[in-house]
Amino acid sequence: MIKVGIIGATGYAGGELVRLLTGHRQAEIVWYGSKSYIDKKYADVYRNMFEVVEDSCLDDNMEALAKKADVIFTATPQGFLASVMSEEILSETKIIDLSADYRLKDVSVYEEWYGIEHKSPQFIEEAVYGLCEVNREAVKGARLIANPGCYTTCSILTAYPLAKEGIIDMNTLIIDAKSGTSGAGRGAKLPNLYCEVNENIKAYGVASHRHTPEIEEQLTYASGKKTVINFTPHLVPMNRGILATEYASLNRSTTYEEIKAIYDHYYKEESFVRVLEKDICPETKWVEGSNYVDINFKLDFRTNRIIMMGAIDNLVKGAAGQAVQNMNIMFGLEEREGLKLVPMFP
Repeated sequence: MIKVGIIGATGYAGGELVRLLTGHRQAEIVWYGSKSYIDKKYADVYRNMFEVVEDSCLDDNMEALAKKADVIFTATPQGFLASVMSEEILSETKIIDLSADYRLKDVSVYEEWYGIEHKSPQFIEEAVYGLCEVNREAVKGARLIANPGCYTTCSILTAYPLAKEGIIDMNTLIIDAKSGTSGAGRGAKLPNLYCEVNENIKAYGVASHRHTPEIEEQLTYASGKKTVINFTPHLVPMNRGILATEYASLNRSTTYEEIKAIYDHYYKEESFVRVLEKDICPETKWVEGSNYVDINFKLDFRTNRIIMMGAIDNLVKGAAGQAVQNMNIMFGLEEREGLKLVPMFP
């Protein structure tokens, strides 16, 4: 059994990690880390875990946990892992970090967009960006995984095949994305109160959202061309889900059949990417609670543009599910273990 520790186990992503790992046949959670609930029974924080999890919450002592766990998931705010990371910890265990601390290769970009000093930039180069469908081989030998963000996972996978094949003009890419409120975390914030969110939709982080450079960096690697995008996220009154609608000009004339063949080529062997049938648009309700990414596209010959669409559950494929998928790859397990989740409906 793989011994697993979770720091930040009582946040939304941490709670989803617990849900997924309790159903994992080859993993055992040995540490439910939560600085806010030390010594409180985990099932008293999340009552859905009553008679499922008997353990109490522990602190965030990474040094002690590293000696007990084969892998540590850090579902923590930006800056936490960077502030405690050491070679001693990494020599004892593997780490899958759900924050942005090691996603960006240029530390100055991280510090600019996140507004904090990076405390351990010496580990940035080693960290593997854990987008499984793109970096699977690198994940296999990694000690430190930078688990991608939710908006970024959806946005990158939706455009990746066409960026890689040079079909789209990367200078014209616009991403319009919608997210449920769980993407903002479990902490109490005025903008996320029910009366503030219900019966409303709003853009936020316009031209300044922190996932922008992450999307740009990864699509630059894919296309081989410096990519600068317009990325506009929106908050919608639902618990879970991300829908990304992406627009780009075509570099040349093409057909539906050619584009569909490209997507199928890249994703036909991927267990968690579903390329939908013609004219079927992705919807968040059909991926809820699952590790699936639903993708499709529409050619607009009138404007010489393509509209690419993707949908995920932000807490599963956008966070905890992808983290478990990374763990499975790192330890040579069947990639779908613990993740064979049929989407929930209604």
